[in-house]
Amino acid sequence: MEEVEGLYEREPPIPPSEYVRVDHEALREFARKIFTASGLSSDDAWVVADVLVTADLMGISSHGVQRVRRYVDGLLTRCVNPRPEVRVVRDRGATALLDADNGLGHIAGVKAMEIAVDKARSYGASIVLVKKSHHYGIAGYYALKAVEKGFIGISATNSEPLVAYVNTVGRTLGTNPIAIGIPRRSPPPILFDAATAVVPVGKIEMYARLGREIPEGWALDAEGRMLSGDASRVLSEIRAGRAAILPLGGLGEELGGHKGSGLAFVVDVISGVLSGAAWGYHVGYTVGVAPANVGHAFAAIDVEAFMPREEFYERIETFIREIKSLKKHPDADRIWIPGEKAWRTMATRLRIGIPIHVRVCEELNSVAEKLGLSERVCL
Repeated sequence: MEEVEGLYEREPPIPPSEYVRVDHEALREFARKIFTASGLSSDDAWVVADVLVTADLMGISSHGVQRVRRYVDGLLTRCVNPRPEVRVVRDRGATALLDADNGLGHIAGVKAMEIAVDKARSYGASIVLVKKSHHYGIAGYYALKAVEKGFIGISATNSEPLVAYVNTVGRTLGTNPIAIGIPRRSPPPILFDAATAVVPVGKIEMYARLGREIPEGWALDAEGRMLSGDASRVLSEIRAGRAAILPLGGLGEELGGHKGSGLAFVVDVISGVLSGAAWGYHVGYTVGVAPANVGHAFAAIDVEAFMPREEFYERIETFIREIKSLKKHPDADRIWIPGEKAWRTMATRLRIGIPIHVRVCEELNSVAEKLGLSERVCL
């Protein structure tokens, strides 16, 4: 982890009385014990815990430990298989298809990216798809797994239907994120990680927990009217099928809603249709009712299949210097490269701890107690 001057966090400041700083290692171990008690093997539990804590370290609290209860609910009802046998069902050259055996997506995701990197070593580039999976956390985690090996990594997934397709109302597509990680000579790596919706549902869930209001432009009701205000109310409407999140670009085509919808659509084609997983509104989402059959896609690119690594690194640094030297907008704090904010936030939180909201702490402790664990967090 690169040292940075001062402290930086990408999330808006939370009143100090509303959060507790928790050491990342302690939080990861606590989450691992929860998932182990929920039926996962110790190794698989560590993977899931690491994905969640990495999200919190990077300032993506919508995909951090606030999701623990949701995963545990799926494991305890056996809607999610706690002991999946992830296996390769098709293998041809630079491609492969994995069956996640209805397990958590984090487990299959790590294995799939490992296979993608191995194949890229042989073929220069690769793509590995996954079917019969579940939510896999932040897409960027898997892209960075390739970056750690010096490869360009790409990760995408479909998800439960929450987003209205452009010029429609109602939930049809998932938030369907895409992440691309690119190595550099020294950190931070480049990391683009974004949902193809205006906002991930996890952010609305977090706003609901914090009692915050959402702005107009995130969601619309079944009649096509914009929703705003109390996040809990809007989240309830979305969960009940009476509202939907807007695609990236927002309502209609004027500001690019068709572009967000188009991206979500093609992610669904590659992750869902091509893999043999579900797609669109066929993706399961009700815990305890049926397997989700989420589909994922992973790709790796060997830089040296195209040019010497040092030449690539120098060209990347030149490009970054050009962007950083542009005239800054008078209202902007600085010019950021994709992933730079998250990296600086991680550096800060590795030093002083992760801010966990007291309500999330209470929920984590409640889950631990329900599972018969004596440990508590945020105390």
